[in-house]
Amino acid sequence: MNLLASLRYLVALHEHRHFGRAAQACHITQPALSNALRALEKEFGVVVVRRGRSFEGFTPEGERVLATAQRMLHEHQVLQQDLSSDAAHPRGTLRLGAVPTAMPILARFAAQLQARHPGIVPVALSMSSQALEAGLESIALDLALGYTERMPARGGPLRAWPQYVEHYFLLRRAPRPPKGAARGLQIGPPMAWADAAALPLCLLTPEMHNRSLVDGAFRSAGATVLPAMETDSVLTLALSVVAGNVCSVLPGALVDAVRGHDGLEALPLTGPVLTTPIGFMSHRQVQPTRALDAALALAQDPDWLQHAAAHSGLLAAEPL
Repeated sequence: MNLLASLRYLVALHEHRHFGRAAQACHITQPALSNALRALEKEFGVVVVRRGRSFEGFTPEGERVLATAQRMLHEHQVLQQDLSSDAAHPRGTLRLGAVPTAMPILARFAAQLQARHPGIVPVALSMSSQALEAGLESIALDLALGYTERMPARGGPLRAWPQYVEHYFLLRRAPRPPKGAARGLQIGPPMAWADAAALPLCLLTPEMHNRSLVDGAFRSAGATVLPAMETDSVLTLALSVVAGNVCSVLPGALVDAVRGHDGLEALPLTGPVLTTPIGFMSHRQVQPTRALDAALALAQDPDWLQHAAAHSGLLAAEPL
């Protein structure tokens, strides 16, 4: 039995919660994965996986084996990167996650990191806040970009690096064409949340953390919203405005991503002014890989922070 491979299959089963999808992610057949897990159970003399017609979770002993597997695989990754790189030339895979509304900034970050360190292979994933936090705690993620305000409520061994502050806009089709040679999206005058509530809106689905923030702002304004559309895709938020007759509420990072579209207008939302801190988070109690050390150095670089601010927030700065 290849112990390391079997532990990797176990972690994949934890991440995918399905035998077939876990096997596919590991590029093996489902019988091969099942045989490896049974061999793992024989090795430790305990039942690890609850089996029925489908995956039903882990036994208490299995949870302990899983936690050890996650630590061992992380230490293996740390050793691999130490042996294949040095401080000046880090090499290896770096798993990055972000809440959907922060993906434009994560994409810029990953691209700059790879340009600075060609030996690093960033894997950028769009995930819910809950999935980000679970990924960090299980060491499945190296670094996550999300809502740092959630950290005190959850507790746990996470460390944060502030990046920018979200501000919110009403995105709509411009009521009149831009004057002169102006092209692309225009930033319009402020709009009250109460006035935005009266418009046909495409919003994220209720389970998304960003939707709870938006709903809270509407409640503070004394407004009730019945969305014309709902989606769990931030791309759909923007495209529904481009292609349809609805408006949407977007943070600055997403508004910046559609700057090139003619005929759109973004109005800063006020009454209240909703601001939400966004930051990178990592697990403070695990040894960082060389790739993660390089990423954290970039996350604190003043030039990067200026770049991130220019493409998020109130969008007061010109794009860099």
